[in-house]
Amino acid sequence: MAMSGGSAGGLTNEINVTPMIDVLLVLLIIFMMVIPMSRKAIDLQLPDPTPDNTNSGPPPSQIVLEVLPGNVFKVNSQPIAKNDLARKLKEIYDPRPEKIIFVKGDPAVKYSDVIWAMDVARGSGVKVIGMTPKDVK
Repeated sequence: MAMSGGSAGGLTNEINVTPMIDVLLVLLIIFMMVIPMSRKAIDLQLPDPTPDNTNSGPPPSQIVLEVLPGNVFKVNSQPIAKNDLARKLKEIYDPRPEKIIFVKGDPAVKYSDVIWAMDVARGSGVKVIGMTPKDVK
């Protein structure tokens, strides 16, 4: 309490901090509830930092699915019609133990076409879908 000099009803120079503390506590509670809800997770598979180089056999062949303008699809540079894509991918991935595909979309292609190709690949038995990095020119 501040001591007032002579008058009983005079002004005091003391700041009332109780409302400010209440506001800070409400803001703290709001932020404590909002931050966990705003987190989004992406599953990543990072390479092993200490790779095991004992496997001296040939590297497994990678399958690259290219999505080009005009509903043109290529699997390892072999053109495939849109209607035959699911059948061809199923033929490729049925005998394979590793069901990994890399999808490469042309910049002129709609995003929905790339997603459609990824969906067809998933329906054909592919378990892991990777995106190829952007070509640097």
